[in-house]
Amino acid sequence: MAAFLRRVDTMPAVRAGTGRRGRLLFAVDATASRQPTWDRACFLTGAMFDATRSLGGLSMSLSYYRGYGEFAATPWLSDVNDLARRMSGVSCLGGQTQIARVLSHAIAETRKDRVNALVFVGDAVEEDIDALAHKAGELGMLNCPGFFFHEGGEPMAARTFRELARLSGGAYVPFDLASADALRELLTAVAVYAAGGREALARLPSARAGAVAQLTHQLPGPQSGPRR
Repeated sequence: MAAFLRRVDTMPAVRAGTGRRGRLLFAVDATASRQPTWDRACFLTGAMFDATRSLGGLSMSLSYYRGYGEFAATPWLSDVNDLARRMSGVSCLGGQTQIARVLSHAIAETRKDRVNALVFVGDAVEEDIDALAHKAGELGMLNCPGFFFHEGGEPMAARTFRELARLSGGAYVPFDLASADALRELLTAVAVYAAGGREALARLPSARAGAVAQLTHQLPGPQSGPRR
């Protein structure tokens, strides 16, 4: 937890206490193999909203890709029930990854209004890695860290997600559905940062320190250059 807080201290401050909700873009791979993880994600969004209620709340936009070139994103929502209803109406379909579209969407949204964090959940990469890296670097320049949660451990995907996390100023964490409790704690920590910044993270209970440590060893050192 101490390492995570030191890292957060180098990140742009969230405008806490101004009445502005933190904004978190939650992107999920919804191709055919992902249905169990999609179902889990539906449940975990509730925990993320609950953890941020005392901080002024969270606005979340869900984006996903599936099928033959299908990509969709919800409006920015602050009602967990509304988001859950939208998610429950989606089923996973076979198709190739569209991570570039996720990153492009995150860049476009951040240029409109500050997005405090991108969370991506997926298991594969089927795209040009250099092109993805370029977009992740642009996201990093906009001070929107990407937190890449990788299911399954496929080696090339692991290397790619690590690099995208590094370039965006975020973190990479592998997981499987057997570690759902740890995933909930990790996503909660990201949501708390997006909603309340470093002060809110400092108040997280010590019981969550073990899960958060899975993030800290991947986070890069202090960034240089202008802050947005």
